[in-house]
Amino acid sequence: MDNYTSDSSDSDGVNKVIDFAYLLLEPEAVEQNLEAYIDENKRFFEIEKIILHHNQLSAIPENLIKFSNVKVLDISNNGLTTLPDILEYCPLTTLVAKNNLLNNASLPKCFSNCTILRELNLSGNQLRQFPEQVLNFLNLKYLYLGGNGMQQISKNIWKLKKILSFGGNELTEVPASLGLLQHLQALVLCDNQLESLPANIANLHKLKSLFLHKNKLRTLPPEIIALKNLTELSLRDNPLVVRFVSEMSYNPASLLELSARSIKLHDIQVGPGDIPYTLMNYLKSGHRCVNPHCKGVYFDNRVEHIKFVDFCGKYRIPLLQYLCSAKCATTRHEDFDRPARSYMMKKVLLG
Repeated sequence: MDNYTSDSSDSDGVNKVIDFAYLLLEPEAVEQNLEAYIDENKRFFEIEKIILHHNQLSAIPENLIKFSNVKVLDISNNGLTTLPDILEYCPLTTLVAKNNLLNNASLPKCFSNCTILRELNLSGNQLRQFPEQVLNFLNLKYLYLGGNGMQQISKNIWKLKKILSFGGNELTEVPASLGLLQHLQALVLCDNQLESLPANIANLHKLKSLFLHKNKLRTLPPEIIALKNLTELSLRDNPLVVRFVSEMSYNPASLLELSARSIKLHDIQVGPGDIPYTLMNYLKSGHRCVNPHCKGVYFDNRVEHIKFVDFCGKYRIPLLQYLCSAKCATTRHEDFDRPARSYMMKKVLLG
């Protein structure tokens, strides 16, 4: 029998990590290797991390509970069909069980009240309903449930904290209770069937990243402009993006706009009576393009019906700010300076 261990150790030479990843070991082999480690190392209880991903485990090795001080356990990509309440014996801070065969019946009806669990990853399984049990982890900060085919999110989601990942499911709506997550920093809702978002998403004042690509969104709540810490917003492959980009690309500017733009670009001084009243009035809505690499001018009246438009680069935009022309939608500037106004988007992906 081969015994596999990691070389990670502390200053006293004691291994802190057991790493059996990518060995394609059967359950019996994993259990035997863990038992051998226990027999040979009197300080096995100091192990803090066990990595078992990419093996052939249909169940968690029974002797795993002997490692009572393990903080991180990775059992991904194993074909697991059941997940026992390992937290009853191991005070984990991180449990990664993604890409297995777990369904809702595979989980214990109630997890132990583990107050130190910070990260739980159950992505890529077969959880068709939101696992309400995870709400028992009162200090959970990172929850990943993407790629499970879920159709709904629990209305009790407000109990969670920092990062939520629900990409690759079949969600058709987002509960309004999501707006109660005032400490949330990242929200992943891509690859779903969402047609709208609740207006109270504006309450997520600490949100930095919002991924909404590959949904069925035709509108966004205008309240989203209140998210002043938002630096990443992904919207590609939504109907609203197709409409915005096509409008920018194919709607030609009017003679009124072209005249006003020429006056602004060349700083032509005009006064009452020099130009028609309609043109003079239209000039009041002119502003410099928000793209720092562009010296053009945009007009509120020209694009007032557009709420989210391209911002050069790979479709980068600031919220409720507009570009001077469709040319900015096709010009690439990957690394430009951030506009001065603090609430402008740093990276928004429309396409």
